[in-house]
Amino acid sequence: MSSTTNLLNRIRASQNGLTLAELLTAHPGIARRTAQRVIAKLIESGQVAATGAGRARRYFRADDQSGRGALVTQADAFPPFIPLSADSQDILAYIDRPHAARKPVGYQGDFLEAYRPNQTWYLSESLRRQLHNMGRTPDVDEPAGTYSRAILNRLLIDLSWASSHLEGNTYSRLDTRALIEHGKAAWGKAAIETQMILNHKTAIELLVENIDSAAFNRYTLMNLHSALAENLLPNPADEGRIRQHAVDIGKSVYRPLSTPQQIEDALDVLLGKANQIGDPFEQSFFMMVHLPYLQPFADINKRTSRLAANLPLFRANLCPLTFLGVPEQAYGRATLGVYEMTRVELLRDLYIWAYERSTQEYLAIKQDLAEPDPLRLAWRDCLKRTIRAVITQPELEPLSCIARAVAARVPEREQVGVQALIVEELRRLHEGVLARYGLRPSEYATWKAVHGR
Repeated sequence: MSSTTNLLNRIRASQNGLTLAELLTAHPGIARRTAQRVIAKLIESGQVAATGAGRARRYFRADDQSGRGALVTQADAFPPFIPLSADSQDILAYIDRPHAARKPVGYQGDFLEAYRPNQTWYLSESLRRQLHNMGRTPDVDEPAGTYSRAILNRLLIDLSWASSHLEGNTYSRLDTRALIEHGKAAWGKAAIETQMILNHKTAIELLVENIDSAAFNRYTLMNLHSALAENLLPNPADEGRIRQHAVDIGKSVYRPLSTPQQIEDALDVLLGKANQIGDPFEQSFFMMVHLPYLQPFADINKRTSRLAANLPLFRANLCPLTFLGVPEQAYGRATLGVYEMTRVELLRDLYIWAYERSTQEYLAIKQDLAEPDPLRLAWRDCLKRTIRAVITQPELEPLSCIARAVAARVPEREQVGVQALIVEELRRLHEGVLARYGLRPSEYATWKAVHGR
């Protein structure tokens, strides 16, 4: 038989695919270069499919009809431009096997239990030092949240868009900007996509505006999930609530915990350990690993973890992790490595690559940002409370309401300026900024109907 026939038959007979080394061991008479050339032609002709990279690359029959699950196509392959360690290559080789060739596995409690805050490190000292050097900002010694507030407008667009894109959202970045800045939904997009973007915006604002009190506790996590999940779950009662039923993970053989009490107990341990971690990057990455692995909510766990991973960075005035440019297939596979193998190396390599991209964006734009209006900064809470009071009391005359609120809270020398600022803010009010004031679209619509705006 020819080399082509020998190699093709061997690959077709394999249940779990074969590496080049395994093929050469089975056919010692075939030279390596000949085998590589033959396999390349088999892939080109569509008879063989390949997954993984380097020495971990495995070859399968492409016309598999045995029900073992779809093979990874070129479009789904892990992007070659993201640098990976040998450990990550090993994870990828396993995750890229057909679904039925991977061993079903449940939640491994030892994975979380074995982690000792400030003793166990998912990110080595050298990696943490590298991340701190990349993410350092001029505001590093300022009060918590100074940097995230300064870049908030850009952050809302980038993180909302990139995180939503990882969930299959088809909004473009320009569409996202129009929605967030002007309340203009993109034409032809599903309502669920618009809702997902707006929910991200609300959740990011929740973290940034409450930076002094936000922490890895039940209150913050539940409200963060509630903001991200609003109007997106089949059962609205699941918004901000511990999962009450079993769930399946798409494209995975992993089965999370199904008993609510077990989930509650594990979440308490997770949050307790997260709060003890001293380094903001280790804390950030810990949440990226363990929150989706536990799956404490009915859905929207990964979105919650991506925003939660930014909380330590916001607090330390480090550049945010926006996930700009992160390919969906890369993120999905890295997460599967945690789910099915309780291994973090692939997700770690992706985290470092993604963070470097984020810092390149944000350190470049910081110098172009306009200085915040000192009057707006000093009286931001008064401004928000007053706007909310005006909209939620449509029976009152707006200018009189504003004048009374300013007179009660602002020193006389600044009253004229603050009042003018509030009037201007009210004039520019639209659906895309309502969450900033704790308002709902229905409240704004009622106010507009009364006052003719």
